[in-house]
Amino acid sequence: MALIVQKYGGTSVGSVERLQAVAQRVQKAARSGNGVVVVVSAMGKTTDGLVKLAAEISTNPCRREMDMLLSTGEQVSIALLSMALQEAGQPAISMTGAQVGIVTEAHHTRARILNIQTDRVERHLNEGKVVVVAGFQGIASAGDLEITTLGRGGSDTSAVALAAALKADRCEIYTDVPGILTTDPRLVPEAQLMAEITCDEMLELASLGAKVLHPRAVEIARNYGVKLLVRSSWTDDPGTLVTSPMPMARPLEGLELVRPVDAVEFDTDQAKIALLRVPDCPGVAAKLFGAIASQKLDVDLIVQSIHEGNTNDIAFTIARGTAEAAEAVAAAIAPTLGPATVENTAEVLVDRDIAKISIAGAGMIGRPGVAAQMFSALADAQVNIQMIATSEVKLSCVIDAEDSDRAIAALCETFEVSTSPLTQVPEAVVPPVQAPPVRGVALDRNQARLAIRQIPDRPGMAARIFNLLAEHNISVDTIVQSQRCRIVGDCPTRDIAFTVAQADAETARQLLEPLAREIGCLDVVVDTAVAKVSIVGAGMEGQPGVAAKLFDALAQNHINIQMITTSEIKISCVVDEAQGATALQVIHAAFELSGTQKVVVPA
Repeated sequence: MALIVQKYGGTSVGSVERLQAVAQRVQKAARSGNGVVVVVSAMGKTTDGLVKLAAEISTNPCRREMDMLLSTGEQVSIALLSMALQEAGQPAISMTGAQVGIVTEAHHTRARILNIQTDRVERHLNEGKVVVVAGFQGIASAGDLEITTLGRGGSDTSAVALAAALKADRCEIYTDVPGILTTDPRLVPEAQLMAEITCDEMLELASLGAKVLHPRAVEIARNYGVKLLVRSSWTDDPGTLVTSPMPMARPLEGLELVRPVDAVEFDTDQAKIALLRVPDCPGVAAKLFGAIASQKLDVDLIVQSIHEGNTNDIAFTIARGTAEAAEAVAAAIAPTLGPATVENTAEVLVDRDIAKISIAGAGMIGRPGVAAQMFSALADAQVNIQMIATSEVKLSCVIDAEDSDRAIAALCETFEVSTSPLTQVPEAVVPPVQAPPVRGVALDRNQARLAIRQIPDRPGMAARIFNLLAEHNISVDTIVQSQRCRIVGDCPTRDIAFTVAQADAETARQLLEPLAREIGCLDVVVDTAVAKVSIVGAGMEGQPGVAAKLFDALAQNHINIQMITTSEIKISCVVDEAQGATALQVIHAAFELSGTQKVVVPA
């Protein structure tokens, strides 16, 4: 007998008819001999209605009372679904998060799960009952029976956490769309269904499509090896399988508080090539990386900083053995990138004495202090950072090769992990040979870009900036450090640009301006009219030309790239917000990800 956890969202249980349809699906699974635990959200727009009621009473409602209020929505759903199952002849029992034993932190409206006491659920399963659980909620661990809620994505999180605690055979997430799609079907109706995707790819596509799977849930699945299946509530189609690597042994205690970083990775077989003062216009990146791809040269990290006047800098890393060939291509292409003047001549710099050091882990998403910890550890070890590249599950820095040992030791101590060189990837994580170079395309239009200009180029500067933001719970997404060193007085300086949620942009500016003055920076510049478009695919590693195709698609549609950052399986570009949707559509078309059938997302 298999043990299955099923999760149904608000639209899936939005009416009596839909509840009865869910009951039929659940009963079918139970009658096939499976043990079934069902996690449900509040019906339809119930939670929105409760929030509106609270707003009519108070402009700043107490977080505790909000949890008391919002937790009632799921209690309606579980009771009605249990009744529907019982009416159909299937033994069932409904349970709140507290009754199940979902124990959380004592943080109202945004609690994380500490552990799940499964004894009661297992007893009911052994009695042949379907256990219907209220998602999104738990009870604080302090012993005073405080009801807590888990925040955004809480029902997904509840379901996958239960599957991990119960050691379920799989967790099925039922939603409005047929599974995980190659992009947002509201922008590209011909988006295709993916048969499978890895957890790492799914985490990198955190802003993909209709947001059918929350990153917190994917993080738990990855950490505990939970098999995830994302399916439509309305059909019997197979959906998308989200695969996990073989998990490391982890205690279930502190389930959502596991350390955010799994490994420190390093690669000393790299060289850095930088092109300074290239024209800031569409087509430059496409021309450069198209020429590199034509020579079958495989690029690793790519970073493009914010522009200065009408020019920009682009830097990339490449295997040291191919650096000479890449340098020749860059030197040949630089004069053709645009008109040069005496003050504005493209320059090619090569550094063969560098190393790339990275921290990687599914727990990095949404934890503001992780980047700050990395930068602080490097600063304390007197390691200066030359390049920064970010993604949802990896943060990489390029440093002097001679600093590698100190950097590795400092990061391992800080994050309490052992090293795992990039060349020694466990077999279970290696994508299949047939893996496509690009799985999907994501668009995030809810970001703002901040740039701090002319930061003194010495250890500790990035640490001070990102520690300050972390102290105020501001999460940073894309981070880029410029390559051009500008001498101010007798001190070399660089620029750092990064993106945050638009809602945090003004607070971040107010925090950073006094710090910028204190450490001698020029200014802090904010741009809220940006969008980030990304491609993700575990198969892009070792396939030259993927970046070139992305940049060419944007160039052909006159879309200028403001920033570039990459990881092994993701390339992200920051573009003008007004061009974000077009950028996604042309990239999706360039990689031929569209299908023949249109997907309609319910309102």
